[in-house]
Amino acid sequence: MAVQTAQVTAQSRSELGSRANKRLRDAGKLPGVIYGHKEAVIPVTLPKKEVVNFLNKGAHLFDLSFDGKSEKVLVKEVQYDHLGIEVLHVDFARVSLDERVKVNVPLELKGTPKGEADGGVLQQVITSLELECLVTDIPDLIRHNVSEMALNDVLHIRDLKLPPNVKALQSGEYIVATVKEIMEQVVAAPAAAEEGAAEPEVIGKKPAEGEEAAAAEGVADKDKKEKK
Repeated sequence: MAVQTAQVTAQSRSELGSRANKRLRDAGKLPGVIYGHKEAVIPVTLPKKEVVNFLNKGAHLFDLSFDGKSEKVLVKEVQYDHLGIEVLHVDFARVSLDERVKVNVPLELKGTPKGEADGGVLQQVITSLELECLVTDIPDLIRHNVSEMALNDVLHIRDLKLPPNVKALQSGEYIVATVKEIMEQVVAAPAAAEEGAAEPEVIGKKPAEGEEAAAAEGVADKDKKEKK
């Protein structure tokens, strides 16, 4: 199925820098830039609520309309605040529909592993995949059912079923998830006095090897630079 394109109306902007960007965000707008295909870098103003809504739904491909023209662009980078919550800036790269691109796509594991009945716990190692595919083939997410995973099973990237013409860029041996038994740490109780006194320390006795303890070891908002 062809990837859905997010339709957004933007405006070109001339004021750059952190102060100008803050004014935009205070007004409910979002700064961004468009670059690529050896064309000029264009700073743009975006409707923040609309763009963030598309990003939260996993949108990668946008049709940005501004100044009487339209640019088909791919989200290349999203800058967040120091808490990783608020979107501050978006970079878009120009793309063609017949172009192969590299994208990060969320990975969702569904189901309850049968190994949980034997005391296992599902541990997901990675939550996204780096993929290469045509712009029109970008999936919203990759979903995998883990219900058949038994205790001590390991899920690798090679085990995932990807859409046609979509290639994973990470090694197939990369671990996605495991079902392991979580071993409880047992803390030894201090020996009771009545169980016998410890061997008395001999003054001047040389410490045994290995008895000595080891020593203890002890984002600002900015506008994006032009990309060429």
